Amino acid sequence: MPTYVTLLNWTDQGIRNFEDTTQRAEAFAAATQKLGVKLLDFYWTVGPYDLLAVVEAPDDETATAALLQVGALGNVRSTTLRAFGRDEMARIIAKATG
Repeated sequence: MPTYVTLLNWTDQGIRNFEDTTQRAEAFAAATQKLGVKLLDFYWTVGPYDLLAVVEAPDDETATAALLQVGALGNVRSTTLRAFGRDEMARIIAKATG
């Protein structure tokens, strides 16, 4: 399954309710699982982003649907990157080099 790295920042609402952040992470995992998205890792970070999630989803549409659901709650804004593992990158290189 494709892997996605999502960089998250708290909104004003999210930071006001920071005490609930671990419960919100658990709710995120449960809600996205219903869509077929698997939360692989979740981190609270220091720096330009407040949180980082690594997820697997069957496709871009499913990953986007999950992120729309979490964004609609109003606690975070996200930037998502499609990540390629070693085997995937080897296949991409093989295609590029013919």
